[in-house]
Amino acid sequence: MEIACLDLEGVLVPEIWIAFAEKTGIEELRKTTRDEPDYDVLMNYRLNILRQHGLGLNEIQQVIAGLKPLDGAVEFVDWLRERFQVVILSDTFYEFASPLMAQLGYPTLLCHRLEYDADGTVTDYRLRQANPKRQAIVAFKSIYYRTIAAGDSYNDTTMLAEADAGILFHAPDNVIAEFPQFPAVHSFDQLKREFIRASNRSLSL
Repeated sequence: MEIACLDLEGVLVPEIWIAFAEKTGIEELRKTTRDEPDYDVLMNYRLNILRQHGLGLNEIQQVIAGLKPLDGAVEFVDWLRERFQVVILSDTFYEFASPLMAQLGYPTLLCHRLEYDADGTVTDYRLRQANPKRQAIVAFKSIYYRTIAAGDSYNDTTMLAEADAGILFHAPDNVIAEFPQFPAVHSFDQLKREFIRASNRSLSL
C-alpha cells in the first residue's frame, strides 16, 4: 500500500500568514518556511509581531474564513484519494486549518496546536513532535507503507528525503536550487504525473 503525504500551505491552500500579512498590512508576517528554515525561530518571530500589534487568533481566523483552496487543489485531492491513502503533514495548527479541511473534504491532517487565552491572545504553540513531518514518514514506513511526499518549503525537505519518493511542488527558486535531488513541478497535472512515476503500481491519469 502507498501513502501520499502532502504539505498543506503553498501546496493545497494559500499561505495563511501571507494572507494575514496582506489583510493587516504587516509586511513582516510575510516570512514563511520558504524563507526561514528553523520553524521555532519563525514562530517566535510571528508571535512577537502579533503581541506588538495586539492581534490574536480571532483576527487570524477571520482571514482564514475567507480563504479557498488553490485552483485545482480539490480535484487533485480527489484524484489522489482514488489511487492512494492521503495524509496532510503540515506545520500549521488545527485552530487554523479546520475551515480549509472542510473545503478539501476532510483529509487526514497531522499538525500542531496553539495555546491561547479566552480573548484569543496566542500565548504559545505546541509542536506535535520534533521534526514531525519526517517522523510521520518514518512511522508509516515502520508499518510497511510505501510513501510518496510533496511539499514546497525548507521544512518539507526532511520529509521528502525520508519518503520513498519526494517531490517539490510550487517551491521557490532558492529551495529548488538547494535540493536538486527532488523533481520540481508547478502544476497539479505535473504533480499527478510525478505521483504516477513514483508509484510502484500501474496507474494512469
